[in-house]
Amino acid sequence: MNRGGSSPSAAANYLLCTNCRKVLRKDKRIRVSQPLTRGPSAFIPEKEVVQANTVVERTNFLVEEYSTSGRLDNITQVMSLHTQYLESFLRSQFYMLRMDGPLPLPYRHYIAIMAAARHQCSYLINMHVDEFLKTGGIAEWLNGLEYVPQRLKNLNEINKLLAHRPWLITKEHIQKLVKTGENNWSLPELVHAVVLLAHYHALASFVFGSGINPERDPEISNGFRLISVNNFCVCDLANDNNIENASLSGSNFGIVDSLSELEALMERMKRLQEEREDEEATQEEMSTRFEKEKKESLFVVSGDTFHSFPHSEFEDDMIITSDVSRYIEDPGFGYEDFARRGEEHLPTFRAQDYTWENHGFSLVNRLYSDIGHLLDEKFRMVYNLTYNTMATHEDVDTTMLRRALFNYVHCMFGIRYDDYDYGEVNQLLERSLKVYIKTVTCYPERTTKRMYDSYWRQFKHSEKVHVNLLLMEARMQAELLYALRAITRHLT
Repeated sequence: MNRGGSSPSAAANYLLCTNCRKVLRKDKRIRVSQPLTRGPSAFIPEKEVVQANTVVERTNFLVEEYSTSGRLDNITQVMSLHTQYLESFLRSQFYMLRMDGPLPLPYRHYIAIMAAARHQCSYLINMHVDEFLKTGGIAEWLNGLEYVPQRLKNLNEINKLLAHRPWLITKEHIQKLVKTGENNWSLPELVHAVVLLAHYHALASFVFGSGINPERDPEISNGFRLISVNNFCVCDLANDNNIENASLSGSNFGIVDSLSELEALMERMKRLQEEREDEEATQEEMSTRFEKEKKESLFVVSGDTFHSFPHSEFEDDMIITSDVSRYIEDPGFGYEDFARRGEEHLPTFRAQDYTWENHGFSLVNRLYSDIGHLLDEKFRMVYNLTYNTMATHEDVDTTMLRRALFNYVHCMFGIRYDDYDYGEVNQLLERSLKVYIKTVTCYPERTTKRMYDSYWRQFKHSEKVHVNLLLMEARMQAELLYALRAITRHLT
């Protein structure tokens, strides 16, 4: 008997997704998950990643040496488009998770789970659930936060703020954690935890920004772990069914001739270089341009991507699935623009007053030895990484472009460099790229393939992966600067 009186012939018009059990209409020619069943990324053709992996044997050596899972996972495969960077990344991650440090191994993986849960990143959660159990973690903790020790639970607040609004972290937050009696954190333990939280928030940005696919699992009949991608099932992503894509078809992402887009960017870089050599902007002008860029970032994303969805309606779509929400408190808490309209003005974080090089590095290295060197190498590696190419052009100095990407992320987090002209951000980063950057950095779980495809259409996928690496490291550094500044203030 058919429930609700539907006839067998009506049922023949529908398919059942084998992954999420969602009912799909056949007449829409929905191809369930096919485009996502191959390769490590839903955004990048498999052959591009595979070619990189076969050419570079070093990737296999790095995986054997530094992978915590002991296999070439999808993140590593995509990152292997940049082997130099991959080495820095794997070494620092291996150190955080495996080497001597203040925190016991199961704690490290549980903190990774808590961090990934802030962005509903089931890919990373699944990975670290496995690792947590392998390192002797208590299975009951995986039922949710009410089953974990109070001191782990106490990390909730700093996890939440670091992930979404790190500028709100104060020395009082630090004091609360280190002075909670029997559940207190020592400063070395807290620094280890903060480094892990920042690392996994930023890595969630990379996972979503690069469209990392679920891992293949030989024990599952169709070869995939039954997890969702980007809070949607593979059937959503494969067919552009998700909510952002419906609203992205408007004029904001109108097709520009991609070749002229590339030439125009090259021209702007050349002009900026000439202007820079001719005359330098005054400090006052630089400050004005930062404020202008900060305010303009308010209108990126909210005005573009979700214009056809009222805010409340969008939030209903973002209800977090129960398996993820068990690892966090206050799931509705998310990113809000640093420069929010009509609110009390938050003081800008002047990078010169508290820099990674002069302040953060030495503090983190003192309390959690050697991690400072590993992080510093990783930050420098991604910032200076270049092949002197841009799409089809060779012998190009891309320093200006890399700096604009890095500094734009910091600008959205309220961090200002006195020696940087923020007018360059507007000249070099077109609107669809800014939408992509803000989404990947601030709400990575909302990233879609269409956003990824909408910018730099002439560029190679490896160049877009480089953009994601820059965004990830800029985000991690911003979170660390706020947290380490608060720890410094607690100590002084």
